[in-house]
Amino acid sequence: MASVIKHRRVNIVTLAEGEAVLEHCRNGDIALVQDAAGWWVHFVGEDGAIDSYDAAFPSYNKALWTAKAAAEFSSE
Repeated sequence: MASVIKHRRVNIVTLAEGEAVLEHCRNGDIALVQDAAGWWVHFVGEDGAIDSYDAAFPSYNKALWTAKAAAEFSSE
């Protein structure tokens, strides 16, 4: 089940295995998704466009910290 943290008016959504980003996120949200490579940070844009960093983060905490930093930057 997806969990949501609101940071600076941005939803940071952590998805469980098998959950799709666009089923739980909308424009402006940040999704955290785990796979075999680690934790991916996905940014959801208009019309369901998804942008991501080039590499996964090794831990949930590093991915979450990065998502919070991005949320702070986008709220300026």
